[in-house]
Amino acid sequence: MKIIVPMAGMGKRMRPHTLTTPKPLIPIAGKSIVKRLVEDIAGACQEKVEEVVFIIGRFGKETEDNLLKIAADLGAKGSIHYQDEALGTAHAILCAKEALEGKVVVAFADTLFKADFKMDDKQDGIIWVQKVEDPRPFGVVKVNDKNEITDFVEKPEHFVSDLAIIGIYYFKDGANLRKELEYLITNDIKDKGEFQLTSALENMKNKGVKFTPGKVIEWLDCGNKDSTVYTNQRILEFNKGKSLVSSTHKSHNSVIIEPCYIGENVQLINSVVGPHVSIGNNSIIENSVIKNSIVQTHSKISCANIHNSMFGNYVDFKSSNSELSMGDYSTHGVK
Repeated sequence: MKIIVPMAGMGKRMRPHTLTTPKPLIPIAGKSIVKRLVEDIAGACQEKVEEVVFIIGRFGKETEDNLLKIAADLGAKGSIHYQDEALGTAHAILCAKEALEGKVVVAFADTLFKADFKMDDKQDGIIWVQKVEDPRPFGVVKVNDKNEITDFVEKPEHFVSDLAIIGIYYFKDGANLRKELEYLITNDIKDKGEFQLTSALENMKNKGVKFTPGKVIEWLDCGNKDSTVYTNQRILEFNKGKSLVSSTHKSHNSVIIEPCYIGENVQLINSVVGPHVSIGNNSIIENSVIKNSIVQTHSKISCANIHNSMFGNYVDFKSSNSELSMGDYSTHGVK
């Protein structure tokens, strides 16, 4: 089994955080989005994951080393492939065409999920979906009374289904997927200006490949600041009862309202933290109240009352009562 993770996007909706860190490496409850995603998929596989394939932009050696370590931590080989131009989901996957052999899971790295299942890898293909109120921004599927997918529609302008594709796919025959993706590129077949994976799925279905919908309990988006803070809240709730507070943190006259993630060597001074707060390693919270927020590493928050906020690494922030989004190395209110 291989896991293929396309993650070359610029993450524009997550700026300023993605100016310095690729979106899938932003931490949620102390662990990067992509690491959580890969671990969750590996846990659902019936057989060992042999390779994790990351399709990225030119993010640099440090990012590549972090990704290869994610694979190594699973006992799998890691490999890096590049998508230098954003030409759509089908094009992104084909950038790792050498890996498209045998059983593969394709998982786009801007989503997390809560589920309780083991993948039935004897099926031709599984497309994980979730019901949504407004399907227009998503690829959707239609199913028949045999629970087989009959149609794939990319971002429908008119209602055809409320089953949105969440970005996780299983293929029993990776080589067949590669062939269909190559056909789209070779023949310049685009939908809404891009090479779409749903076009390849439609072709495969028409040639007899049977796809079934997979269901998740909850689908969590990490597309922008608000959705990422909400996802952090839900992940902390999923882990309620587990200790996510490091024994190396120091607390003076402070209160932690669970659930929270508190990293190593964090200092809490005269503060109330939580619920639903994640604080990265070596950060300091002083004379502050923080709720439902993410603070990354080596940051200092003082004299603040904040909620629904997101702070990057090495932020120095003082004196505000507000909802904020501040990228790495930012300062505010500090003389």
